[in-house]
Amino acid sequence: MFLKTVQQVKRFFIILVGFTVLLAGVVMLVTPGPGWAVIFGGLAILAAAEILWAKRLLERLKAQGVKLRDAVLPNSQSKKTPA
Repeated sequence: MFLKTVQQVKRFFIILVGFTVLLAGVVMLVTPGPGWAVIFGGLAILAAAEILWAKRLLERLKAQGVKLRDAVLPNSQSKKTPA
């Protein structure tokens, strides 16, 4: 039998949903829709399923987002020190 336990079946479906959401996000990059938000959602689902490359990519994208925010908004909350 291919899938032996309930946990394996759950993990399989979580990974299937994650890749489906990720693919839908990629399609939304060229069609109307919130492509990047859906891609982040798909990566988050895959990272929750303990897919290592998705977790690393999501962390890298978060770090780049913080750098971009700090470049665009130099007075953001992350640079303010409490009084």
